[in-house]
Amino acid sequence: MTRRNVTITSLGLIIFMLSTAFVQPAKWEYLGLRKVNKAVDRDEIVVTRIEGTFNALKFKVKYRPITLYDMKVHYGNGTVDDIKLRVNIPAGGESRVIDLQGGNRIIKKVVFRYETKTARGKRAEVRLFGRH
Repeated sequence: MTRRNVTITSLGLIIFMLSTAFVQPAKWEYLGLRKVNKAVDRDEIVVTRIEGTFNALKFKVKYRPITLYDMKVHYGNGTVDDIKLRVNIPAGGESRVIDLQGGNRIIKKVVFRYETKTARGKRAEVRLFGRH
């Protein structure tokens, strides 16, 4: 390699290292959980203002798989987003990241509609997380 190529490669590596050094990882905050019934149902998780504002949500599921059909996000200013999901989440899995429209928003509650087909054993748990 020529001296020029080594210099360009070194500068590129330094720029890459500096750019990744200042990237903050997403901060996910636990907002609540529901033990879901063994059928088609709806539940809600109330979020207090103490948790602050969020720009995205995701669900994590424990014990049993579920199908999430949709969710309604109720904001502090009274507006509601109706988000269609129709996603199967296995036990131990999680939903995709669900970006909220309008940037950081105060959330009052999240109402979700789901289905689980569990004959016996532990009920599925759905945990909600918000990203600041």
